[in-house]
Amino acid sequence: MQIFPAIDLSNGQVVRLFQGDYAKMTVYGTDPCAVAREFIAAGAKYLHVVDLDGARDGTIANFSSIAAIAKQGGLYIEVGGGIRTEERIQQYLDLGVQRCILGTVAVKDFDFTVRMAQTYGDKIAVGVDAKNGYVAINGWKELSQEKGVDFCKRLYDAGVKTIIYTDISRDGAERGTNLEVYKELSKINGLCVTASGGVSALEELYQLQHIGTHAAILGKALYTGRLDLKTVIQEVGKC
Repeated sequence: MQIFPAIDLSNGQVVRLFQGDYAKMTVYGTDPCAVAREFIAAGAKYLHVVDLDGARDGTIANFSSIAAIAKQGGLYIEVGGGIRTEERIQQYLDLGVQRCILGTVAVKDFDFTVRMAQTYGDKIAVGVDAKNGYVAINGWKELSQEKGVDFCKRLYDAGVKTIIYTDISRDGAERGTNLEVYKELSKINGLCVTASGGVSALEELYQLQHIGTHAAILGKALYTGRLDLKTVIQEVGKC
């Protein structure tokens, strides 16, 4: 199973939110490149980066920070947050980012998302962020009318191969991930699912691995020391 340590960016700083609430933001560092280097030193081969400002308002406020991380090299980088046009996708790919994550636009412009998946293949993933089972958009501030699992099925049927599924209620809470929803998603044969939100114990990662989850994103549990990245990679990481 691939392990993606996470760097969430706001105003150029490394931060974590609690359950997607921008008012409950904790700053963990002022140098994203230094954090990325720490992950590399621990054995990481993959990195999940989110531009939280972009997710909220569609800007590229953290573009220079992401460019600097990509320039360092040494990591397969996926980026999400505010990617709503093909121009933005190309901007990130030109930096050396390996995969772009579409979120809000996947709900608001499904046809565009399908075209991008057809055009860029495995360089595109869709982030499905769910609250109370329903897909949330615009930096998790609004709920759509579609259930998360149903949306994943529709995306896969349309040609999207990689989904990053987050249960917002678990994100940043360090109280465990939603294993039941990943068991349900594992029934969509052929879909590569990345688990995100609340992963805080090795046992959970073993269970995710057992049910066939393709990858897992680790965030707050790394920053608080609840999980040790080097140990996780040695135990469950397919790096």
